[in-house]
Amino acid sequence: MQHIESRQNPRLREVARLIASSRDRRKAQRCVLEGAHLIGVYCDRGSVPETLVVVDDMAGRPEIAGLVARVAASRVLAVSRSLFTEIATMPPEVGALAVVASPHLTSAPPGRFCLLLEDLQDPGNVGTMLRTAAAAGVDQVLLSRHCAFAWSPKVLRAGQGAHFLTTIVEDVDLVAWSREFRAGGGRVVATVVRDGQSLHATDLAGPLAIAIGNEGSGLSAAFLACADLRVTIPMAPGSESLNAAAVAAVMLFESLRQRGAKRQARPGSNQ
Repeated sequence: MQHIESRQNPRLREVARLIASSRDRRKAQRCVLEGAHLIGVYCDRGSVPETLVVVDDMAGRPEIAGLVARVAASRVLAVSRSLFTEIATMPPEVGALAVVASPHLTSAPPGRFCLLLEDLQDPGNVGTMLRTAAAAGVDQVLLSRHCAFAWSPKVLRAGQGAHFLTTIVEDVDLVAWSREFRAGGGRVVATVVRDGQSLHATDLAGPLAIAIGNEGSGLSAAFLACADLRVTIPMAPGSESLNAAAVAAVMLFESLRQRGAKRQARPGSNQ
């Protein structure tokens, strides 16, 4: 472990640069994980941070010491609380941050259960949807070109490790992708605020892609035109809409419920 006392240290300057600049993170294909939990999830997947920065007076805490033990000593930088505060977006109480490679996939063979995000702007929404998708067993989350960057600090914090539990594909032409998915036997479901088929009457089993649109304008006309069907979540009178992340949760877990029911149903049963 190397004890760093100045922000001018070259390795610490590189960490600070990645934290401060989305452009640099994209160019370097690196991201910064803040907090022991998030770093721990990354390590649990069999990966090792390129650089681990820990607050020196917290290095003895079990959750921080456990991370230090998993990283080569040459990759660990110990800094004071004040120095950590200068470079991080989170308070020093989180104890650690790590620089890791961010997989930037722009294509991948389609899975059987996918979530499509078209032009979602709010990083918290995107991170929450990734977390929900991982919990629901989604194979892939595909983001359009104008979505919030999946590997930004705010999205990573909201995702709470989900980035490493599902496949994320960015900068996708969702209309073209959907046509190919349908040609291969999959169905594409577009969520709409009103005038769609009721969720309660919709079959969400089988090879499926569920699409969520922009927080304000919803899904584009071009995407709606290429979807198999449009689905609306029934709501109590007087309610206009749900938050986009809430829509994703309702849709994904209803699909998960239906998939479980079909797996459990025996041939010839009435289920």
